[in-house]
Amino acid sequence: MTPSVQALVLVGGKGTRLRPLTLSAPKPMLPTAGAPFLTHLLSRIREAGITDVVLGTSYQAQVFAEHYGDGSSLGLNLTYITEEQPLGTGGGIRNVYDALTADTVLVFNGDVLGGTDIRDVVQTHRESAAEVTLHLVRVKDPRAFGCVPTDASGRVTAFLEKTQDPPTNQINAGTYVFNRSVIGEIPSGRPVSVEREVFPSLLAQGRHIHAHVDDAYWRDMGTPEDFVRGSADLVRGIAPSPALDKACGESLVLDGATVGRGAVLIGGTVVGRGATIGAGARLDGAVVFDGASIDAGAVVERSIVGFDARVGEGALVRDTVIGDRASIGARCELLRGARVWPEVTIPENGIRFSTDV
Repeated sequence: MTPSVQALVLVGGKGTRLRPLTLSAPKPMLPTAGAPFLTHLLSRIREAGITDVVLGTSYQAQVFAEHYGDGSSLGLNLTYITEEQPLGTGGGIRNVYDALTADTVLVFNGDVLGGTDIRDVVQTHRESAAEVTLHLVRVKDPRAFGCVPTDASGRVTAFLEKTQDPPTNQINAGTYVFNRSVIGEIPSGRPVSVEREVFPSLLAQGRHIHAHVDDAYWRDMGTPEDFVRGSADLVRGIAPSPALDKACGESLVLDGATVGRGAVLIGGTVVGRGATIGAGARLDGAVVFDGASIDAGAVVERSIVGFDARVGEGALVRDTVIGDRASIGARCELLRGARVWPEVTIPENGIRFSTDV
């Protein structure tokens, strides 16, 4: 039986803003509150009753199939379509056209953490009889985003790039509902942007693009700051996910991890499988990947510590990304957006902001 609604998740990006973590893994596969980030999105899709999902892959495409297989472990039927060269959002959607069998196709960006009930967006699409429906969220400061004004009926009237004086606080949240026939109209075989080309072209033709607007939880997980905050929000129950049994409180310590005496874990901290937290360490909003170790008395705040990396005794790591298998020496201080590449070793006292050692 042909499904009435299919989902397409675009996961082809290189995640350059999250380097060095994405040198070894695609961004949607990075551990987030105990599971690959993509698992939280796929679980939301499944919860909405949609079981037929296409993954549009490119960068490190094999990693997705190796982890999820046919999708049956999540109650899904997964199909993988790989871009041989980057095609942009519109080109990526067009590239999977032949794998789409449903008349209604839900499209997700694979790096957005959201709390909207997917069924509500589909219902808006059907009730409005639109050809394309966009999920929009209201934000306090829309200047950093593309703004999407609508008329009184909810119909989209324009697409505006980032501007210092936006006419609306409604921004594109990266979830779309397409009639399959519209996807077939997107030019094939070349890069295409939905925001800059497809949607403006449809509006210029007088076609019906509708908006589903809400104030639900929404975060683009593309930067280290947002990744840390999104992970913490999942742990603390601020961001909903069917992949988590319940809100974990101030921290989530995964199987096989050990936490030393007097260590403090707060702010939605995640301690990965097999990781070790030393006595008296303080972790506040930290994301510690599997196998990493934080030695005694170290402080890690709003930072990501990669697979099998080490933070030495008494070190201070704040607003920093530490790559896989890197080693930060005792009493080092890494602050303000520092990034340590994989397998780099910094000797004790090797980097300091303080004058005392």
